[in-house]
Formats: sequence, C-alpha cells, structure tokens
Amino acid sequence: MQLEVGADPAEVGRARRWARSRLAGCGIGDDEPLAETLILLISELVTNAVVHTGCPAVLRMLFGEPGVRVEVADASDRAPSPRQAAGDDTGGRGLELVDGLADRWGWQREGAGKRIWCEIDREEKAADAFAETAAPAPSAAPGGPEIHDPIREPRVYL
Repeated sequence: MQLEVGADPAEVGRARRWARSRLAGCGIGDDEPLAETLILLISELVTNAVVHTGCPAVLRMLFGEPGVRVEVADASDRAPSPRQAAGDDTGGRGLELVDGLADRWGWQREGAGKRIWCEIDREEKAADAFAETAAPAPSAAPGGPEIHDPIREPRVYL
C-alpha cells in the first residue's frame, strides 16, 4: 500500500487520513495504541520529507510479522539529521519521537534520494524502552542502510 504525497505541508493531513483508513481495513482501530503510535510516526516522517526536502514523497505501509513497517521515500539526497531542539522550539523533535516510539528505524539511499523507515511490533516490547545498555549500536556498511535500534542504543533525555 502506498500514497504519493505532494511537496506541500497540507499533504501531511491527507497522509494521516489515508493511513487511518488502511489501518482500519486491516482491523486496527483508531483508538488502539498501535494505531495512535503509527499515525504519529507517519505524521513525523511525512512532515520531515515534505518540509525539510521540499520534494514530493511516497508513503508506504507494510503489514506482516511481527508488525507494521512505515516507509517514506523522497528524492532528496540529504541524510536525515536529528536536531537538538531547545525547550521553546516548535520543531526539531521528529526523529527523537521516531527513535522513542519505533521498535526499529533507519534509512538508506535509494537512487538519487533516500528511504526512511520505522517498524512497530504488534506485541508489546519485552524490554524496557527507557533502559540504557552498554551494547554498541548496530553498524552499517558504507553506503548501506543506517539502522537505529532503540532497545540497544543508550538514550539521553534532557
């Protein structure tokens, strides 16, 4: 399932509506925590693609085991770059939210552009999402996908 999204911030609302209808079609109700989390992640990823690249994007949702994968592809070759938002800033928290809510996320170059993705497992995580570990983050081969595993990567919250 995919939706082409224009390079207009107003398209983010259309992407949310499309995603809600697809979730409902797969038996995931609007009031379920999984649906609420997915809609927030979709909103953040589509907003990042549209606002920070100025390019159209393609939103994909893939349903399977163990959960749901969301992908947003755009034509910009700029890598996603987490920012440090100050307390009063109205932006700069999108990738921090993705990191905190997704079970896994990452990005990869695709043609002249890139694809950023995240996955949410249908079952609740066994590990405490806020626990810090000393395990190193997974590494990627040069030019390959960059992967962020929030269970393995230590977090710092300010």
